[in-house]
Amino acid sequence: MNFNQKLLKIQQDKNSLLCIGLDSDISRIPESFKKSENPQLEFNRSIIQVTHDLVCAYKFNLAFYEETGIKGMQALEKSLELIPDGIIKIADGKRGDIGNTAQKQADTLFKLFNFDAATVNPYMGFDAIEPFINFSEKGVFILCVTSNLGSKDFQHLSVSGKPLFEHVALKAKKWNQHDNIGLVVGATHIAELKKLRTLLMEMPFLIPGIGAQKGDLEKTIKYGCSDDGYNAVINVGRSIIFPSTSNNFQESVRKLAEKYLSEINSCRKKYYT
Repeated sequence: MNFNQKLLKIQQDKNSLLCIGLDSDISRIPESFKKSENPQLEFNRSIIQVTHDLVCAYKFNLAFYEETGIKGMQALEKSLELIPDGIIKIADGKRGDIGNTAQKQADTLFKLFNFDAATVNPYMGFDAIEPFINFSEKGVFILCVTSNLGSKDFQHLSVSGKPLFEHVALKAKKWNQHDNIGLVVGATHIAELKKLRTLLMEMPFLIPGIGAQKGDLEKTIKYGCSDDGYNAVINVGRSIIFPSTSNNFQESVRKLAEKYLSEINSCRKKYYT
């Protein structure tokens, strides 16, 4: 089973497009967790316990684990072991470098940590991404239209009559020989999302920008899914894992995850029945 098949299966089995971003910022973790030997691990454990039945994926922003050194790497490794089989584990490190370095990056994420997918930066071209793609059973989400404000500095530049992000998308389609490539497309760029979905109907999109970045969820579902209502991985991080109150933390996280899943599925029902 290749990566895109694996992703589709878990989305169908769970009836869920929800991905929770475990961006476990040590400075924002509730004080109750900071008393433990590894606060990030216990924080993640608490979230995974009450949300694993609701999600198709978890996304780990590696910077939040690198920041805390050895303990952060231990938290990352142990957190990955807590995730039930079948749920997609995404390394959000935006890797990509000259070939031999990229190979080490891919080996680290896919062999050492056993992530199912990783985000990569296409700026250096094919040889910087090829080592990731060659793990045919693993997913490679190529940055295309990102959710940050600065995305317009380069991604929208006109090149030979097309925006640069469209060239990236077409290259991704060409490189997708193992059916394991997807795109990162921010929910804060709906017009671009719509255009990319028409170009690449069956390719999975990892879609950040819902929640704290105020992306439009309904339009994201309407234009971000493939024709069958799948192949969009809707990432929500801070708006779920950092509830407004730390009282009954797990209960609050559960309710927020249920809320986003319900809203996502309501939109899917509206546009894909």
